Amino acid sequence: MKLDLVVMAAHPDDAEMSCGGTIASAIAQGKKVGIIDFTRGELGTRGTPEIRAAEAAAASKILNISARENLGFRDGFFKNDEEHQMKLIAAIRRYQPDVVLANAIEDRHPDHGKGAALAVDACFYSGLRMIQTFDFDGTSQQAWRPKALYHYIQDRFIKPDLVVDISKYWDSKEASIRAYKSQFYDPNSTEPESYLTSPEFLEFLKARSQEMGHMIGAKFGEGYTKTKMIGINDFFSLI
Repeated sequence: MKLDLVVMAAHPDDAEMSCGGTIASAIAQGKKVGIIDFTRGELGTRGTPEIRAAEAAAASKILNISARENLGFRDGFFKNDEEHQMKLIAAIRRYQPDVVLANAIEDRHPDHGKGAALAVDACFYSGLRMIQTFDFDGTSQQAWRPKALYHYIQDRFIKPDLVVDISKYWDSKEASIRAYKSQFYDPNSTEPESYLTSPEFLEFLKARSQEMGHMIGAKFGEGYTKTKMIGINDFFSLI
């Protein structure tokens, strides 16, 4: 399935929290969007891998995602090495995205920086035809390199290189986040408290989107950093 945009995420819910509005906006424009989760989030304080998978499916339905795949890497301990790169290269070639959004280049959670580096290297290697990969049915895959790769901003503030206006899509983003019921505030939960489970954390996510939006004169926004210089065809395409 050829996709326009693929979001790579170290954990289920990274994509929704960090770029759910961008996803909703792209889909509203008729783009096909997919998510590649690296791990099943098995080290999370709350929930189980099975619960997280069901929540990811619910979030995908809310956003109308075209495809979602979990690579089953080991949460907390995956590496940016050949074994992991090859699995991600196969996924990139399977979906042939024009644009990739990946984890923050550095963050509170070590997996996010590792996920960012893994995405950068796999996107480059995916364009080398001498690296051979195969799809699920054994078909040899063609080399494919995305045209652009950007990193979303997660827990720690990073000054963005660009901001996407998601003002029309905040409600969809919030609904997709709340689909992860095991991970966020629930006054009736008997499970241990975590960094994400306070009501203040969801308020922080909203405030972050408002801050990003304020930078470009919008109500809500999502910020990204670049891996290489951004080129445009004309100034009139900018806000």
